[in-house]
Amino acid sequence: MRELVVTENITVDGVIDADGDWFSPASSAGTEDLNAALREHMAGADAVLLGRETFEAFRGYWPKQTGDTTGVSAYLNRVHKYVLSGTLSEPGWDNSTILRNVDEVAGIKEQPGGTIVATGSVRMVQELARSGLVDEYRLFVYPVVRGEGRRLFENPQKDQKLERVEVRPFVSGVVLVRYRTV
Repeated sequence: MRELVVTENITVDGVIDADGDWFSPASSAGTEDLNAALREHMAGADAVLLGRETFEAFRGYWPKQTGDTTGVSAYLNRVHKYVLSGTLSEPGWDNSTILRNVDEVAGIKEQPGGTIVATGSVRMVQELARSGLVDEYRLFVYPVVRGEGRRLFENPQKDQKLERVEVRPFVSGVVLVRYRTV
């Protein structure tokens, strides 16, 4: 069975939407160690799961990044992309499949293949968590407190147990915290 890993950039107070000026992309100066971790994670995953809004933002940005030294553009163009959407009719990006509901995500997990990474897509990730489909959380915690914004665990599944499997600090002040669901 494939694993579903939620990877999010998150503030100390749990905000995951990128509104405001708190998020510095991995291409910023002084992020070589962070980029290495991202490449490590990409090497173990052969699919990406996105909500429609994040998918459309990625589709409009990443395929055009010809000078991307992080490897994210090449990775996203290569791997299979699943977009969870009730309204999208044509993905418009190679290697993309539209899924209509979370039950279809459960079906994808049953197929052979590597790790599926879900990122961004606040509402979708919250629904995946409430449905018990998330196997691991990879949280890149930025040393920022926003005080407002959409949070990862709004209306969470009650009493969800997590086991910490890694804590890795980076030079930039970002800290990767990995949790497995129990």
